[in-house]
Amino acid sequence: MILTESILNRDAYFVNATEEIDTLKDRNCVDLFDQNGYHLTKAEQAFLPFNGYNPVERRHEDCLRSPWLVWDKREGAHINHSDLFERKGFNDHAKEQLLAIAQINPMLHKLVKMKPKWGIDISIDYVSEDAVFEVFHYEWDSFDYDKLLEKKLEIEQFVFTLDWDDVAKTLWKKKDEWYNLDFFKQTQWRTDYFGLSPEKFKNVIWED
Repeated sequence: MILTESILNRDAYFVNATEEIDTLKDRNCVDLFDQNGYHLTKAEQAFLPFNGYNPVERRHEDCLRSPWLVWDKREGAHINHSDLFERKGFNDHAKEQLLAIAQINPMLHKLVKMKPKWGIDISIDYVSEDAVFEVFHYEWDSFDYDKLLEKKLEIEQFVFTLDWDDVAKTLWKKKDEWYNLDFFKQTQWRTDYFGLSPEKFKNVIWED
């Protein structure tokens, strides 16, 4: 298992205006707004190239994502996904532009009120002829960059200290305690088992 060199960008805001004015004027440019995740609307995507970012496509979504931990193992315990996420707010010229065009497209206020946030997400699965299940899942978001980095380091240190094949075999012996639980209760069972704080995600992104 390898820790990539990917880093989360501390810059919390898009500050440069976009030249894609027609996109912002489109009344549908913030459709399917993701209130608690990292999916970018067409309006947000319009600001990416003018603020030094390239969109990353993931599961048919456009988001600011970087690989986190990678593992080329393809049997037994293995990484299903492991990603770093960020979502920007708007400030300076970018915010001024949104406020101006919001006079004709009020839906843009959804972007004006956004709080920047960062997130980590890792899933380790196990596969064999006899058993297929998720061994470990941890997703954690924060509006505070430094708190997110602290949690990122904690999970990295935790992941690298364990033999995940051994962990999987131990958990499988305890499957009567967790196997029939739903997804969220299973993840809670595992964080309790590992002595980790609960996952924290799905935080609503708007300011009050």
